[in-house]
Amino acid sequence: MQLPLDSTKHQGQRQQMVALLKEKGIVDPAVIGAMESVPRHWFMDPGLVSHAYKNKAYPIAAEQTISHPYTVAFQSQLINVGPGAKVLEIGTGSGYQTAVLKAMGLTIYTIERQRELFKKTQRLFEQIGLRPKKYILGDGYLGLPDDGSFDAILVTAGAPSLPKDLLRQLKIGGRLVIPIGTDPQIMHRFTRTGEKSFDKEQFGEFRFVPMLKDKN
Repeated sequence: MQLPLDSTKHQGQRQQMVALLKEKGIVDPAVIGAMESVPRHWFMDPGLVSHAYKNKAYPIAAEQTISHPYTVAFQSQLINVGPGAKVLEIGTGSGYQTAVLKAMGLTIYTIERQRELFKKTQRLFEQIGLRPKKYILGDGYLGLPDDGSFDAILVTAGAPSLPKDLLRQLKIGGRLVIPIGTDPQIMHRFTRTGEKSFDKEQFGEFRFVPMLKDKN
């Protein structure tokens, strides 16, 4: 399937979207630049392309959703890392969050549980030339213990409780950003301060699809 063009109209709509994000508190220049540059309509189903730059979530394959632009920007800002940082994303989904993180100059490892969505997004990545360091089909609760420790881990689904395996995969000073709870979830950020110590912060209510164990 051919991608829709990134027209001047789309670019203008992105500028309007980013203006709204700034009003809502997005200030990180790397996040703002990425949100301005990544064509969200590439990651939407064809029938929803005209809605791509609204601050809303929309359905994608496998009963999943593409998050609100504000949610994507907010989580990207919360990880608070610089160019080249090693970041693990749990829940690749449509690939939009992955593309934003890549546009921030980060080294991305990403995991998707749903096989249908994994294959669809893999084809899209090939089309647009987006190459994460690693893209795998697997159980996000387990993370990627064989790939060393991460500067940040970003979870794009709602976990009923904190996955302890993910905490263990953070570097000292690394941050885990994750929504925890049922509906709605509370956005959390855990910062590793020592071998067995973590600081916890909360950032209000959000709504995500559930984080599920195992893989199809």
